[in-house]
Amino acid sequence: MTPLITPHALYRILGARDLVLFDSTVLLPGESFDPEADFLHAHIPGARRFDVERFSDPEGTLPHMVPSQARFARLAGEAGIDNDSHVVLYDKAGLVGAARAWWLLGLFGHDRVQVLDGGLAAWRAESLPLEQSEAAPAPARTFRPRLRAERLVGLGDMIAIAAGERTAVVIDARSRARFDGRAPEPRPGLPGGHIPGSASLPFTDLQDADKRLLPPEALRARFNEAGIDGSLDVVTSCGSGLTASVLSLGLCVAGLPPGAMFDGSWTEWASHPELPRETSS
Repeated sequence: MTPLITPHALYRILGARDLVLFDSTVLLPGESFDPEADFLHAHIPGARRFDVERFSDPEGTLPHMVPSQARFARLAGEAGIDNDSHVVLYDKAGLVGAARAWWLLGLFGHDRVQVLDGGLAAWRAESLPLEQSEAAPAPARTFRPRLRAERLVGLGDMIAIAAGERTAVVIDARSRARFDGRAPEPRPGLPGGHIPGSASLPFTDLQDADKRLLPPEALRARFNEAGIDGSLDVVTSCGSGLTASVLSLGLCVAGLPPGAMFDGSWTEWASHPELPRETSS
């Protein structure tokens, strides 16, 4: 199954018995709209909400970290997902929340997952129908997770990579200004810069003006410029594990190995003042 789906392809399968459709819109730093209110105002028929924050570790000290297998399985089942579900995810605009939800489902072993390329904005542009109502209750299902631990790296792994004790290409999805330390981090008190040895690849560089992913050949060119050709392990990172998911999705669309994600990302690394960080000269 390809990781992206077009608006008309999704429209053709609305109402399918195995389709589970979610609005996965998430707030990024600097945004102030209400995803829940926007969902009620307009959503694709049959959609429900996938709240990325709810599908996170409630006891973690870092933002939206991966939950336990048990929590994810319970929440997925409550949301109407089982191991045979065809899950389609979309954002109000762009890909970030949907990419994070796509990555989470893949992490826990579910591959029948697609992201609506261009999000709700692309759906609207095709004049396809919308609903303005509460979502229908989800039928209870059973989801059995299969954690792919190789798709997740922690702080210890990243310290080894930065020290040259483990080989991997680390790509950072934040803006170049944040990567270089020229722009402030959105979280108060967090210093700027990047993990030593990592490469800057802003997630916006993988999208066109309509916030759709670039074609596979263009994505491969972007990744190649960042030192990725499929021969080395890849780790995606960002501020807190959201926009790194767009890089992970892009790798898949480009036909490259999926790599792993540093879920704590720059927030976790920079929270340890003893760890080295690099900035622009």
